[in-house]
Amino acid sequence: MIIWISSFPKSGNTWVRSIISALVYSDDGIFNFDLIKKINQFPLRKHFIEFTKDFGNIHSVKKYWILAQDKINLDNKPKFLKTHQINCNLDGYSFTNKDNTAATIYIIRDPRNVIGSISNHFSVTIQEAKNIVLGGQVLINKGKSYEHDVVTLLGSWSEHYKFWTKKNNNLLLLRYEDILLDPKKQLKKITLFLEKFIKFKIDNSKENNIIKSTSFKNLQDLEDKIGFNESIVSEKTNKKIKFFNLGSRNNFKEYLDEKIQAEVETKFFIEMKELGYL
Repeated sequence: MIIWISSFPKSGNTWVRSIISALVYSDDGIFNFDLIKKINQFPLRKHFIEFTKDFGNIHSVKKYWILAQDKINLDNKPKFLKTHQINCNLDGYSFTNKDNTAATIYIIRDPRNVIGSISNHFSVTIQEAKNIVLGGQVLINKGKSYEHDVVTLLGSWSEHYKFWTKKNNNLLLLRYEDILLDPKKQLKKITLFLEKFIKFKIDNSKENNIIKSTSFKNLQDLEDKIGFNESIVSEKTNKKIKFFNLGSRNNFKEYLDEKIQAEVETKFFIEMKELGYL
C-alpha cells in the first residue's frame, strides 16, 4: 500500500522526504542523499512501459494510473511514493484509489512564495511562475531526466490542495512554514502518523540527528559539497540550478508586485484564510 508524499511543486516535498527517509531508513537518523533515493516518484516511465509508450499524452497515461499502482503494490508492503500529480478523476480515470492508498502526507506552502521558488527552479519569469500556480499551465513534464519525462496533471495551487486533502481520512497535513519554525514538533507529528502504517525505531538521539541533518542549512551544505541529482540544468545557462535555494529567506514581498499579490490572494482567498496565510 502506498503512503503518498504529495505537494504542489516547490512546496517542501523533498524536504519532507529527507526527514522521512532519515526516520524510516536509517538507524541513527543522520541524513544523506542516498537515503532519499529509497522514496521513489510517481509517475515515472518505468511504471507505464508495459502499458503505453505515449508518455507525453495525458489521455494515454491516465488510463494506466491504477494499473501501474496495482503492479507497484503486488508485494503487499507499505511504501512511500512522491508525487506532484493532482489527485483527480479525469474522464472516469482516477489517479489513485483506496485499494492502492494507505495514507497521504500533504505539504502546503504559501502560494506567493511558491511563485518565487518555481521561477528559480524552472528558470521561468515571475509571470510564468504565477500562471503555473494559478493554473494557467495544467500539464507539466518533469524534465530532469529521461525517466522523469512523463506528463503530469497539476491544476492550480488550490485545486491541488483540495483534491488531495478534502474527504481524505488518513491524512497528515504539513505546512512548509511550520517545518521552518518548529521542526521538532513537525517531526513528532510525522512520527506519530507513520507509526500507524510502518515499523521503525526512534529515540531522542535519532530524533536530534534527524532535526540537525535535515535542517535547510545542512541540506544546502550537502548540495554545495556533493551536488543533488534532483536539481535541474538551466536551458538558458546550461548550469545546474541550486535546488535548496532560499528557504526561510524566500519572501514574496521582495519580488512580487502588488498586482500579482492581489491576484493570488483574491483567487485563493478561502484556502489561504483556512491555512493561516491571510
